[in-house]
Amino acid sequence: MTRSSNTGDPPAPDGSPVPDVDVVCLGESMVTFLPSRPGRLADVPSFDRAIGGAESNVACTLARTGHTARWISRVGTDGFGDHLLAAIADCGVDTRHVRRDPLRPTGIYFRTAADRATDTHEVAYYRAGSAASAMTAADLDPAAIRSGRILHLSGITAALSADCLGLMRELTARRPGRPLLSFDVNYRPGLWREPAQARALLELARGADLVFVGDDEARDAWGLHGARAIAEALPEPDILVVKQGKAGATVFQRTTGTDRRRAAAASTATFVPSLNVDLVAATGAGDAFAAGFLSATLRGLPVRTRIRHGHLWAAAALTVPGDLATPPGRAHADRLADLDDEAWGRLHLGPGWTAADTSGRRADEEVRTR
Repeated sequence: MTRSSNTGDPPAPDGSPVPDVDVVCLGESMVTFLPSRPGRLADVPSFDRAIGGAESNVACTLARTGHTARWISRVGTDGFGDHLLAAIADCGVDTRHVRRDPLRPTGIYFRTAADRATDTHEVAYYRAGSAASAMTAADLDPAAIRSGRILHLSGITAALSADCLGLMRELTARRPGRPLLSFDVNYRPGLWREPAQARALLELARGADLVFVGDDEARDAWGLHGARAIAEALPEPDILVVKQGKAGATVFQRTTGTDRRRAAAASTATFVPSLNVDLVAATGAGDAFAAGFLSATLRGLPVRTRIRHGHLWAAAALTVPGDLATPPGRAHADRLADLDDEAWGRLHLGPGWTAADTSGRRADEEVRTR
């Protein structure tokens, strides 16, 4: 059950729903099978069951740090659907608005232990015709979707079916009274039949208030090269987060009152380098970054601090084998985010760093955590 929200938001003057949770995340989640040892899928003898899904990962990560979160989706009436609902609810996420589909299965996938960026990484998806692929605007509760201070979506949903793409177009349309709309591009080449179809992600991103996109995604999906080119192609969002891999992330913030079509030229750019980590697995790091950035956004922290929280939460995911990591405690993350630039550059995080006992220690004493 979700903890009650303490946002203190007054009634909306336009009659739109008063937020009762911090974040609503909408999208598919699947049961994930993680290999018991490295190697090809053909050679791995057994797998451990977990959960995986960009939007549910964000919801779970936010809930684990005290935010109120609601996940909306469709799952089958099978055992895998039961497992997803139980596991996500156990993180503190409200799952009451997830629909059960008696005709379609819950999606599952298997992956190897290798980093997604390497040629040895394999993923086998079994999601075609899944319950989530049948989501439409007509069969989801619009009040529940608009019930958060932030609505977080992902481009993965748009690739699942024509109905899902239609749903995403409906949700990203600019209308009065909607929540702050966060959109993670999450371009997955294997989900798009034709590369040109991925241009739909650019259309959806233009309808969002806050956009997350990797510079590699923008290059592969849209032919854009470099953070500034991405900003020029996406002048509409108030905040554009361009993730630049190991280098760091640049955030373009539209100047208040600036016309959206001239926003790229008038926006301010803030760059924060990534952290040095002892990499265990890269899967889930992008979702963790988004959750960290959204957490700091909900708290009203400055843009530079939001980026640092994104990097810290990504570091939590990078130092564990699964898709879903427990983020650092708020006080711990705040201490590290407040380091000066020199100490931030020296920070080196390894497995177990989020559970380290840091009580009574100054942030500059934590610069190397193993």
